[in-house]
Amino acid sequence: MLLKKLDSNHRNITIPLTDTTIKLKTMNRSDAINWQTFKNKLEQHPDLILQFQYSGNSWVDASYHITEIKQAAIVSVDCGGVMNSWTEIIMQLWEPQEKDQERAMNVHKALSIIKLVENSMLLNPAGTVKIEFGNTQFDTRQLFPNDFIISEGNLIIDLRPDMVQCKAINRGGSCGTTVTGEECCAPEKPKVQLINLAVSGDVCTPGSGCC
Repeated sequence: MLLKKLDSNHRNITIPLTDTTIKLKTMNRSDAINWQTFKNKLEQHPDLILQFQYSGNSWVDASYHITEIKQAAIVSVDCGGVMNSWTEIIMQLWEPQEKDQERAMNVHKALSIIKLVENSMLLNPAGTVKIEFGNTQFDTRQLFPNDFIISEGNLIIDLRPDMVQCKAINRGGSCGTTVTGEECCAPEKPKVQLINLAVSGDVCTPGSGCC
């Protein structure tokens, strides 16, 4: 499989994907990569150039900066009344208006930024990783690292959006009730057909001697 991208002069070049293929899909949070695994992936390839791909075949410009790493503790109550909690580690990328470099940073530099952050803040190794990014053509949003692709000296992180989901239904429940007391998001219940088992003809009554 071949992957198209723009070089520093905005010319199309082709990158063969030798290690894996891109999964063109949204991400379910249950499949998301955690912070420890994300770091381990980077540490395995410190000398490669770090690239980010998003929205199928768009690329974060080589001049990007890693501006900050945030840790957010999320606590929610879903529509079935169940409390949920998890931690997110959010790495923010920024494209400067003035393109100050033609080649993206190498993985070693990204790891040095991570080390600087971790010297000041303990990051939860089990935290869900998201990459926050946006530019004039792409509204800022948080994306999941979906895949790590090694090709021609590059470590390419393929980013995919989150998917909306109902936790209550995913665990086999329902999300509350309607005003009439019916479950509002549960699968439709099968209709039960009642059959009249009474037979035609004489019916046995008490004292008739029929039984």
